[in-house]
Amino acid sequence: MSYAELADKVIEACVVRGRTLALAESCTGGLVAGALTDIPGASAVIDRGFVTYSNEAKQEVLGVPPALIERHGAVSREVAEAMAQGTLEHSRADLTLSVTGIAGPGGGSAEKPVGLVWFGIGAKGAPPESFSELFDGDRQEIRAAAVRAGLEALARKLGQGPAAGTAG
Repeated sequence: MSYAELADKVIEACVVRGRTLALAESCTGGLVAGALTDIPGASAVIDRGFVTYSNEAKQEVLGVPPALIERHGAVSREVAEAMAQGTLEHSRADLTLSVTGIAGPGGGSAEKPVGLVWFGIGAKGAPPESFSELFDGDRQEIRAAAVRAGLEALARKLGQGPAAGTAG
């Protein structure tokens, strides 16, 4: 399924369910928001998007505690969940997606290799959820795979996709 088809499915499900979305993106740099806002009618459900590429932006814009980044690193379950929660708190949306990862070609380590991406999903009245994926390829391929995985996660959360084995 193409990005456009996935994004259309997400927008349609939000309209039907009366849900609004906000996004916080790091390694994808706004590409998930771009895919969603390419869909006619997206303005009915997209509240806002934050590109919080630096650690400082994650802290200042989303309220991610500096100690959390210091303890776990920006690419972690904890930070993805804090980004998703911070997006809920700094928007009018009731469903959020956060993306933080290492797109490369540098920046990876044995513990956190290039291609590791953490996703957070926030929903009003529920604790944040998160999952990670390890993608192969160059920087563009990793980012494209992360956009697809983020859109698929939103579709699943909205009851429009297959169940995720790694969500939790």
